[in-house]
Amino acid sequence: MKRRVVVTGLGAVTPLGNSVQETWAGICAGRSGIGPITRFDTLGFATRIAGELKNFDHLVFINKKEARRVDDFIIYALASAQMAMTDAGLSVDAAFAERAGVIIGSAIGGLSTIHETFEGLLRKGPNRMSPFAVPAILANLAAGHVSIRFGAKGPIGCPVVACAAGTIAIGDAFREIAHDYADVMIAGGVEAAISPLCIGGFNAMRAISVRNEHPEMASRPFDKQRDGFVVGEGSGIVILEELSFARRRGAKIYGEVAGFGSTSDAFHMAAPPPGHAGAARCMKAALSDAGMMPAEIDYINAHGTSTPLNDEYEVEAIKTVFGEHAYRLAVSSTKSMTGHMLGAAGGVEAIFTLKAISEGIAPPTINLDNPGAGCDLDFVPHHARKQDIRAAMSNTFGFGGVNAVLVFKKFVD
Repeated sequence: MKRRVVVTGLGAVTPLGNSVQETWAGICAGRSGIGPITRFDTLGFATRIAGELKNFDHLVFINKKEARRVDDFIIYALASAQMAMTDAGLSVDAAFAERAGVIIGSAIGGLSTIHETFEGLLRKGPNRMSPFAVPAILANLAAGHVSIRFGAKGPIGCPVVACAAGTIAIGDAFREIAHDYADVMIAGGVEAAISPLCIGGFNAMRAISVRNEHPEMASRPFDKQRDGFVVGEGSGIVILEELSFARRRGAKIYGEVAGFGSTSDAFHMAAPPPGHAGAARCMKAALSDAGMMPAEIDYINAHGTSTPLNDEYEVEAIKTVFGEHAYRLAVSSTKSMTGHMLGAAGGVEAIFTLKAISEGIAPPTINLDNPGAGCDLDFVPHHARKQDIRAAMSNTFGFGGVNAVLVFKKFVD
């Protein structure tokens, strides 16, 4: 028998805001967080837009000396983890430190530090390299710093599985608790990859939007005029607790983690297979893990990247799994507002899914003016909608053919 796992704290920094409250308000208002890139000179780049954090004061979460030694992705993870722990009203003490763990995924880790370090190496030579460069680059150092900050001595990990990193981190953390290896887990995803290497590389793949003149309209999942995703950055962290542990301390509960599934397409490094059979198997696996039938799901936070193949094939996969019920589901892509936050996407979208359940609001898909071929589900176009959501699914798929799905449901004592 699996132990029950509940969510008691949420923390996020996103292109829409520097807290869960600010971000969720932007989602409910259908506001885009996409704008011109300010991090570097985009002259010569086909894409000059991204979903950057705005007015983020990192010194609220880290001192100036420490900040100089780490990459932004570590700072974002510390910030969202601190918010989540505060929201949960939780601090790790000696009584359960060895039963408290951290799993935070990232697709890329310290990409900006890689870029800056290599430029410095070429200019100044190897003897002038910073001893903090490697610890700032390694993707697992977000989890490492969070573990140190909060004194969590239990399981630790960092799934580096492209865009599914945050979802797999939460899924792995869920299993750690469900199977009695931990009682508390700090879990989610983080990314800070808006850099010349990232934008230039995705441009070379023709994967990202070049709708530079109207950045707020560039991310348009399921729309006929979609031309690629928009890179976003930030972090989303949740606090997971075993139910009796949460009850003993009187924690508020946002929802319950019901199930998790992960599969591989075994098809192509970047493109999904026609019909997205791997995604369909993954959704079925998550439902089976949750012990739920497809008709019990009311809302899906879709992967919905705004790329031609992904959106079309995800819709096909949803129809495969849900049959006629697919047309009764609310299905939306919040990436239309945040952009694609890569390894952070799963953490942030898990938070949106939990908020949808706890507040009874289906987030919108903005910029959906003319649905593309085969995109005929209820995508909650343009405006958020009040509705009762008993259970919901969060989909994330990534390069390498990785698929990951979480199922959340309303907590019923």
